[in-house]
Amino acid sequence: MQKMATALILIILGLIVIAFPLLGLLPIAALSGFLVLMLAVGLILIGISKMGENDVPLGIFMLILGILALILGIEFIFNPTLFTWIVGFIVWIIGIFLIIEGIGRIFSKTGGRFCGVKDIFIGIIILFVGIFLATYTWLLGLLIGLWLLTTGLRMVYLERLKD
Repeated sequence: MQKMATALILIILGLIVIAFPLLGLLPIAALSGFLVLMLAVGLILIGISKMGENDVPLGIFMLILGILALILGIEFIFNPTLFTWIVGFIVWIIGIFLIIEGIGRIFSKTGGRFCGVKDIFIGIIILFVGIFLATYTWLLGLLIGLWLLTTGLRMVYLERLKD
């Protein structure tokens, strides 16, 4: 019975997030922002510690990184659009790396030409996904809603198979 309740909650949450995609981004952006804030606190404390140990250049570097992480963490919490843009940008970078790797395979001596073409094709698809995530903020929220909905439906289906 507990699994059915969980499944129904996931289905309801999935439908809500699909209807209002930005609601799916808010908790993820806030959680990510909180984690980046914890990183910022750690970097600032390490920076202060290193400056006390007469390692001033490393201490200043850590303090600067900590301040940048602090700003980024606060931005993630209060501006989920920035979080989505950065996720899209990271996906875009992955696509570029796959394309470069595919080109490398095509020109390699081991004859992985088919794998190279496949990697370029997948890299281009990933580039488009990254562009869509960076451009259409709601798309990431929609994907989260679909995941919640399908997970809940799968749980209901598996529970019905047991009966």
